[in-house]
Amino acid sequence: MSRPEFALLAGAPPEEIAELLSHGRRRTFAAGEVVFHAGDPADCMHLVRSGRFAVRVSTEFGDVVTLNVVGPGDSFGELALLTPDAPRSATIAALEPAETLSVHEIDFRRLRSERPQTDAVLSQLLAARVRRLSEQLVEALHLPADTRVRRRLLDVAAAYRGDGEEGGASIPLTQEELASLAGTSRATVNKVLREEQAHGTLELTRGRTTLLDTAALERRARGPFG
Repeated sequence: MSRPEFALLAGAPPEEIAELLSHGRRRTFAAGEVVFHAGDPADCMHLVRSGRFAVRVSTEFGDVVTLNVVGPGDSFGELALLTPDAPRSATIAALEPAETLSVHEIDFRRLRSERPQTDAVLSQLLAARVRRLSEQLVEALHLPADTRVRRRLLDVAAAYRGDGEEGGASIPLTQEELASLAGTSRATVNKVLREEQAHGTLELTRGRTTLLDTAALERRARGPFG
């Protein structure tokens, strides 16, 4: 399998990347398997080689909320690189058979000391994630639920692009999972999906949503902050 380009390591010399990855531990996960739980000790990050993972948190009322889906080339658990004594802030679970390279913070610390610009890359990545969470908070407070569903469909499609059938990204998430991402109900997701299918922007099959016209969906997902 060809090695994906990891966004976290973008710009580092190939020999340094190879050195870091040589210390990585190959991990494989079955669909539904939890990589780590929120509150677990944090001492390593994961670089995603294949498959997709859901990033989830639990609310004070016991509900489980999916914040994001990450796929090949992405990473998770980076906070362990900056604050190894802090507990995990979210639960990560595989959505399908998946593989990562687990890199211990000691090895990444060595790369940071030898290549200080690595800190800038890590800071930019974490800053981008904070901005994205802030945008989602504004959307949750001020955008209609149907608009949020359309936007989350586009977000998840980006993670699955390349694995889809010809004509668009194919998303194998349940309506319950899409509802969790959008912070709404399954009934609302079902309504939006049926509407989009009628408009020809997507096709619904059992357990799968295939985007057919991403540009049209993007236009329909625009809101006051779009």
